[in-house]
Amino acid sequence: MSRSFTWSVFGAMTLFFACFFLMPIWSTLEVAFVSTKGGFTLEYVWEVFRNPVYREGLWNSLIMGSFTTLGCLIVAVPLALVFTRYEFPGKPLLNSLILVPMILPPFVGAIGVRAMLGQAGSINSFLMQIGLMDPEHPVDWLGQGQMVGIIIMNVLHLYPILYLNVTAALSNLDPALEDAAANLGCPPWRRFWKVTLPLIMPGVFAGGTIVFIWGFTELGVPLVFDYQMVTSVQIFNAIKDLSGNPFPYALVVVLLTLTTLMYATSKLMFERGNASGGGRATMGREMIRPKPLGAWLCTMSFVLCIGAAVIPHIGVLMLSVSTDWYQTVFPEGLTLAHYSGALSHELTLTAISNSLKYASFATLLDLVLGIGVAYVNVRTKIWGRQLLDAMAMLPLAVPGLVLAFGYLAMAREGQPFHWLMIGEDPVLLLIVAYAVRRLPYVVRSASAGFQQVSPTLEEAAQNLGCPPLKALWKVTLPLILPNLIAGGLLAFSFAMLEVSDSMILAQQATHYPITKAIYSLVGALGTGPFLAAALGVWAMLFLGVTLLGAGLILGKKLGALFRV
Repeated sequence: MSRSFTWSVFGAMTLFFACFFLMPIWSTLEVAFVSTKGGFTLEYVWEVFRNPVYREGLWNSLIMGSFTTLGCLIVAVPLALVFTRYEFPGKPLLNSLILVPMILPPFVGAIGVRAMLGQAGSINSFLMQIGLMDPEHPVDWLGQGQMVGIIIMNVLHLYPILYLNVTAALSNLDPALEDAAANLGCPPWRRFWKVTLPLIMPGVFAGGTIVFIWGFTELGVPLVFDYQMVTSVQIFNAIKDLSGNPFPYALVVVLLTLTTLMYATSKLMFERGNASGGGRATMGREMIRPKPLGAWLCTMSFVLCIGAAVIPHIGVLMLSVSTDWYQTVFPEGLTLAHYSGALSHELTLTAISNSLKYASFATLLDLVLGIGVAYVNVRTKIWGRQLLDAMAMLPLAVPGLVLAFGYLAMAREGQPFHWLMIGEDPVLLLIVAYAVRRLPYVVRSASAGFQQVSPTLEEAAQNLGCPPLKALWKVTLPLILPNLIAGGLLAFSFAMLEVSDSMILAQQATHYPITKAIYSLVGALGTGPFLAAALGVWAMLFLGVTLLGAGLILGKKLGALFRV
């Protein structure tokens, strides 16, 4: 491939990341660290730590992220060990169903959980009917005013990310290392702590980083549960007062700094977990075939975890077919009218159209950028290619809330990128924001495809006089098309259900995407919550089909898409 073509692709990709990844972050820093007199100041940032409200929000966010990660580890690591070590009934099917929690944004699931576990929910109604609860003092199972419900919702939604990464790490682990420890008399539990866990730590870290940052900056679930004392909600509420107020920007800077420090510290601590000898397996692992009781216990462990994870989905489904469901064990009546209503309501109809538009253009942009980044990283040896690849993956590690706020900052009047805000329409901002946030899926998918296709095919085409770009278009891209389809499907579907960017950037009803419309309907009177649930079910069906298709195409490589 000609050097001029390679450097052109590299330059174009670098320019995009400079403008739409680094620039939003810089625009936020600029407001947070520049005083009204034009000089550098730390006053606004210090005020975040001095203000007891902001301080409590940060502390609660840390607790939320930490316990979300801990909960996901408790669920995902044992499941991954069972899957990679034992044969048991229903293993392939259960491994596929483990992705079910990801087909619903957690804040949509929170709508169903609130209907079931809220103070006026079905569980309390049942306990009141059988005389085990005082109707005057209903129990708040969700821990309103606490974070219990939020953490549970996050764990039920995010544990598949850790499961995918840990399973991939265990599959790549050389079983000869564990066998050697066993031959020296090391018991199973000690063998796990001393041999297995240190070697799979990079996989645990890769998934745990995403889970922690997601839990630390979760916005939708606290909003649905009406829990205000977390940093993400404080930032969301501060959007109403951005003009001349530097403190929201300072709060975003503190959030970004904390996530960056935690990511860097964890990487320094656990990167060494990639000990020599832990790479690709030199021999196949012989699966253990337990006795029937043990095999069914393995199956039941998956069934129980998946069953618990789909409780929010069941709640959303029941609410979507209810005529009324308040202080009753089951819905008082059933109807399918909400499904047609969700597709014909003025707000939802516009939102679906908006989301299709935003996600479609974002996916096209992702495909162009993803192919460019993957090509430079896999097919070339130029300086800086690893940096470009790392930059493309960093959106997984940088909170979406931070980037969304940065886009608002860079599109302010008088800023160089003010043209991104077309009047009051944030269409360009949303397209770019969706594209940057979902680019890692396409990059990893395209990189896997380039690694599977020999570069000699392109070289042969060029030797016959085919220009480099045409050789890439006519020879390589058709061969990696399944990878591009899988990455594109994931990028499109997750963009359709993006929460942080949608909540922050879309401020007028005419520009709402689906997730912002669902949030608006939850707080509406009348049939609003039922329509929100029905729209959530449509979203579940859409994302479920997408994940199934991507999983069939990528197989075990699906976990690599959720790795920083």
